[in-house]
Amino acid sequence: MAGSLVVRGGRALVGASWRAADVGVAGGRLGDASDAGRVTLDATGLLVAPGYLDLQVNGGFGVDLAREPERLAELAACLPASGVTGFCPTLVTSPHHRLAQLSAAAARPAEPGAARSLGLHLEGPVLNPARKGAHAEHLLRTPAGVDASAWTKAAGVALVTLAPELPGALDLVRTLRTAGVVVSAGHTEATPAELDAAWDAGVRLVTHLCNGMPPFHHRSPGPVGWTLARAEVTAGLIADGHHVDPVAVAALVRAIGPGRTLLVSDLVAPAGTEGAGAVAQRPDGVLAGGTTPLDACVRNLVAYTGCSTALAVRSATAVPADVLGLRDRGLLRPGYVADLVLLTEDLYVVGTVVDGAPSPSLADRVTGPA
Repeated sequence: MAGSLVVRGGRALVGASWRAADVGVAGGRLGDASDAGRVTLDATGLLVAPGYLDLQVNGGFGVDLAREPERLAELAACLPASGVTGFCPTLVTSPHHRLAQLSAAAARPAEPGAARSLGLHLEGPVLNPARKGAHAEHLLRTPAGVDASAWTKAAGVALVTLAPELPGALDLVRTLRTAGVVVSAGHTEATPAELDAAWDAGVRLVTHLCNGMPPFHHRSPGPVGWTLARAEVTAGLIADGHHVDPVAVAALVRAIGPGRTLLVSDLVAPAGTEGAGAVAQRPDGVLAGGTTPLDACVRNLVAYTGCSTALAVRSATAVPADVLGLRDRGLLRPGYVADLVLLTEDLYVVGTVVDGAPSPSLADRVTGPA
C-alpha cells in the first residue's frame, strides 16, 4: 500500500491556505495524483497537511527518554495519534552515557506507522544554573567541561540548546554549526548584546520562549525582548496554556508572526497516561515539561491568537522543517516524504499517513487494490 496511494477529495495545505487538491504517493514519496491502479484514501470533508514535526519531545505515554532511552520505539509508536510523524527525541541534562544509549535507540529502523526521528535534541547540559528550571544542577556543565565530539549531525544530533552567555559558549556554537547542528539559546540570562554575538556565531532559535529565561522588562529586555526585536530569529513556543498564558501567547505571536513561531510540545513521561495533569511540575512548583500533545497546541494557537488554521498548522510543519534545514518534509511537494496528517476542519486528528501507509484509523476510508 505504501507504494501506490492517492488521497482524494480533501482540502490540502498549499502554501498558507487550504485548497481542494488530491495528493498522490508513489514509493513513499509525494507525486502524481492519478488513481490508475492505486489505493484510494477518501479525504472528503477533511484537511490534508504534512505530518506534524515536534522538535522537543522528552518522553510521553509513560516513557522517560532521560531514564529509559531504550523505550524510544514505544514513544514513537504513540506520537502519530497526535499527528506527529517526525520528532526530535530530546535529552534533558543527564549523565553522559545516556546520550550514547539514546543515539543507539534512535539509529534503529522505525516500526511501520511510527513517527520517525529527525535527530536528537540535546537540551543541556550547557545551561545557566540560574535558569535551570527542572534540570539537575549537579549535572550542568560549562562549555569547557563538555566533550562535544559526539554532538554532530553525522552522529545523529540535530539540535542543541545552550546558554550562549556562558564563558566559551560562542566557540562551542561555532563548533556545533560546523558539525551541522542547529543551535538554540535556552535556559539563559543572556543580554541582547550577548544574543547578538550568539547570532553572529550561529544561534538561530530560542528554546521555549519565556520559559527558562527572565521575563521581559522595558529596561532589561533580555531574551524575550531580543526575540521580539530580531526579525530573523525563530521562537520555540509551548502553547499549552500553562507554560505561557494564552494572552501572552497572543501578544508574542502577533509580534513575532506565525512564520517565526515554532510550536513544540515539550512532552514528558506523564503525557498520554491516565491521571496526567495539565502540566508536569516538581513538588516545589517548578514546571517540568508538557503534557499537552502537539495537535492540541496547534488548536490552542488558533484559539489564543485568532490566526488561520493554515498558519497554525505551518507552525508545526513548515517552520520546524525550515529550522532543521529539511528539504523533504513540512510541505506538500512532489518528491517530499509521504507523511501526512488528516484533520477535521477544527484540527482534530483523524489519522496519519507515514511513509505512504495510512494508519488503522483511516481503514474505513481506504478502497482499491490491496
